[in-house]
Amino acid sequence: MPRGFQQIQEEEECPWVGAQGVPPTHGCPPPQVLEGEYNATWARRWGAPPPPQTISLLWALSVAIFSVGGMGTALVGGALAERLGRKGALLATNGLAVVGGALMGGAKLGPTYTLIIIGRFIVGAYSGLVSVLVPLYVGEVAPLRLRGALGTLHQLGIVLGILGAQVLGLRALLGTAGAWPALFGAGLLPAALQLLLLPLCPESPRFLLARGQRGRARRGLSRLAGPAAEAGLAALEAELGRGPAPRVGFVELLRSRRFRQPLIVTLGLQLAQQLSGINAIFYYSTSIFEGAGLQDPAVGTIGTGVVNVAATALSVVLVERAGRRLLQLVGLLGMMGCAGTLGLALKLGGPAWGAVALSSALAFVGFFAVGPGPLPWFVGAELFPPGPRGAALGLAGLVNWASNTAVAMAFPPLQEALGPMVFLLFGALLAGFALFTFLLLPETRGRPFPGGDPPEPPQGPPEKDTELQCLAQHQEI
Repeated sequence: MPRGFQQIQEEEECPWVGAQGVPPTHGCPPPQVLEGEYNATWARRWGAPPPPQTISLLWALSVAIFSVGGMGTALVGGALAERLGRKGALLATNGLAVVGGALMGGAKLGPTYTLIIIGRFIVGAYSGLVSVLVPLYVGEVAPLRLRGALGTLHQLGIVLGILGAQVLGLRALLGTAGAWPALFGAGLLPAALQLLLLPLCPESPRFLLARGQRGRARRGLSRLAGPAAEAGLAALEAELGRGPAPRVGFVELLRSRRFRQPLIVTLGLQLAQQLSGINAIFYYSTSIFEGAGLQDPAVGTIGTGVVNVAATALSVVLVERAGRRLLQLVGLLGMMGCAGTLGLALKLGGPAWGAVALSSALAFVGFFAVGPGPLPWFVGAELFPPGPRGAALGLAGLVNWASNTAVAMAFPPLQEALGPMVFLLFGALLAGFALFTFLLLPETRGRPFPGGDPPEPPQGPPEKDTELQCLAQHQEI
């Protein structure tokens, strides 16, 4: 098997390696299956088998193009939400999932690798947009007491989809030479379902009220809150301040002193997610599973998916009880400990240490799913008022996708130089991000979104967990 296909088997047994938080619209068949399709397509077109380096290059492009698409569109997700509305932007974006799924599902009928590469680029572009749009919409329509739980529930849906794609990708199901188009095309089903159901959902009342559309905001709140709509409208008006919220673009956001610290926190959370070493776990997954005595790596991959789902479900329950800060800190510190243990176990080797490595890897994934996986996508929205919220989440999405791409490029030479001890490097990064979280991340549980107008100055010094929000509201632009 060419090295490119070996790498995808190690790095993308689970399609969420490259973009945690992004809806997995399509499964991933076994690399050997697609290798055969790529070879056959090339031979039909050129009359001769392809050189191994050509196939490796095509496969590398097939893998990387997804992140390129996501990085290219994440930045404009917030602007699209401001122009079309949260619901309107989601509806428009959903067309990309349909087109990408159709191209990939129909790839066997044409030049396979060409259609897969184009389809993955389009699906990547879709994923970059929804990584911004979904947390923005969910955060704005969710009731305050459930905002964190519903924000994490979005992530739970993602990891359930990932687990479903892993199971369907087994050779006993759709991971075969004849059935892989159905696996890729399965992404059309949730896309079609969303096209049918999303029109029944109301537009974000916060967005409408921030645009001065009070009547539409009241009607939307009536559908969301029932008899409590008038009280909710009054609360939103008090939260947003006087009149429509002015839009804040990227340049204004980057130059603003008022939003500087919330922006630093938001971008830091995204960096913590992507630089945590979660990708490295899956790069080493085959070695970890074999060292623990598992003959079929797919079994270990599905086990990892089950842990991911269970830990994310636990986060749904805990996020409104324990709070954002605690879950993020516990997740980062737990991952730090697991990274050190995993690096040591892989370095020492042997059956006993193989079991330790497997346990550490599964615990690493669990700690990631409890906090650093789901939280960055909605906590960032909780730190900004309506005006700059779209631009801030657009920048956050860009940083997430760009750092993911950077890690994918930098990790192979780091792994070659350091071997398993590369996990100690990730442990050091996790320690730094834990300190960053402890010092700068405010607790946003149970607190309304920051208002459009600065409130009256509070009496006495601000509490520790509200200091950042007070800073964002009182400093001048």
